[in-house]
Amino acid sequence: MDLTGKCVLVGVTGGIAAYKTCTLVSSLRKQGAEVCVAMTKNATEFVSPLTFETLSANKVTVETFDPKREWEVEHIALAKKADVCVIAPCTADFAAKLANGIADDFLSTTVMACTCPVLLAPAMNTNMLNSAAYRANESVLRERGVRFAETGSGRLACGDTGNGRMAEPEDIEGQVIDLLFPNKDYVGKTVLITAGGTIEPIDPVRFIGNRSSGKMGAALAKAATDRGAKVILVCGNVTVNIPEGRYERIDVTTTRDMYDAVMANYERADVIVKAAAPCDFRPVAVAENKIKSDKPLSVKFEKTEDIAEAVGLVKGDRKLVVFAAETTNLERNAAEKLAKKHADIVVANDVTQEGAGFGTDTNIATIVSESGAESLPKMSKSQLADIILDRAIGK
Repeated sequence: MDLTGKCVLVGVTGGIAAYKTCTLVSSLRKQGAEVCVAMTKNATEFVSPLTFETLSANKVTVETFDPKREWEVEHIALAKKADVCVIAPCTADFAAKLANGIADDFLSTTVMACTCPVLLAPAMNTNMLNSAAYRANESVLRERGVRFAETGSGRLACGDTGNGRMAEPEDIEGQVIDLLFPNKDYVGKTVLITAGGTIEPIDPVRFIGNRSSGKMGAALAKAATDRGAKVILVCGNVTVNIPEGRYERIDVTTTRDMYDAVMANYERADVIVKAAAPCDFRPVAVAENKIKSDKPLSVKFEKTEDIAEAVGLVKGDRKLVVFAAETTNLERNAAEKLAKKHADIVVANDVTQEGAGFGTDTNIATIVSESGAESLPKMSKSQLADIILDRAIGK
């Protein structure tokens, strides 16, 4: 999801889970958001303001009466600027302040002045979490429209085991995105996405493959989930990090494996996006033992399964999006692929262009459909993912 133009206020209070908030701030920045961090004094005992300043590329405010503050009334200016406010971790003390209207430091004053959505990510001892006082404060805040990222169970910093762990950064980020983009146009839809490259063995230690990293497929999976879809992600050989638990993930190795996984699951999908780069050829025979390097090597290849064409023949009313990595005749080759694969959309890119090849964070694509060709400028893969999903549902 592209968060460019959005401002996220991240409040950090005094708990050991503050170290996790570093990951949250970094991830939001990578999505393009402006992140402004405010900390309580106790929070600085766990993570230094300099850490958050480095990750956010913004000044971190702790003191209400900061001699270096801007001319604006800073807590009011920040409250007006924020599109969403998230407190992570949120201690029992800070939740009590918010519930009872106590504004005695910079962060509590700022949050009280916020008119944007507020999300709390509590983190505390199990007994504190279950106490009558905390539950009463939580109930008051929920009635006022404050959102909560539910705590998890496990071993806590105090040594106890139980509920009270702060939600994981990726879960908090997902809820932040939900608050920033409440229109969920993929709710009720299932999107099947393939990502990464496949590999075909030559012998027990060697294989052929390609340079696909899986970044485009991962961006599509994240964007579709952020917009409310259930995602089935068929992963080949990927080098990009795929968050645990967000998708129904199926790992495969060869093109045949990917073909089997797609054909076994395509009927469950409303949209199928073939963002993977499966090998087009495989060795006819795979050596049982390692081929010695002092001997001549000659490998005979055969064509692998054409996954996109197979889906195109049976897709029915489902939307099929395929990719075309080209080096010449981009639009002509993409148009031919559109017809041959019975696809609805071909996303074509010239991999010889700087910023459009494998493993990059950006892409330069041309979207080809029956309506014609739409050339797009260089953009992040997350931005392109949203455009592809728009086109797949007729936007």
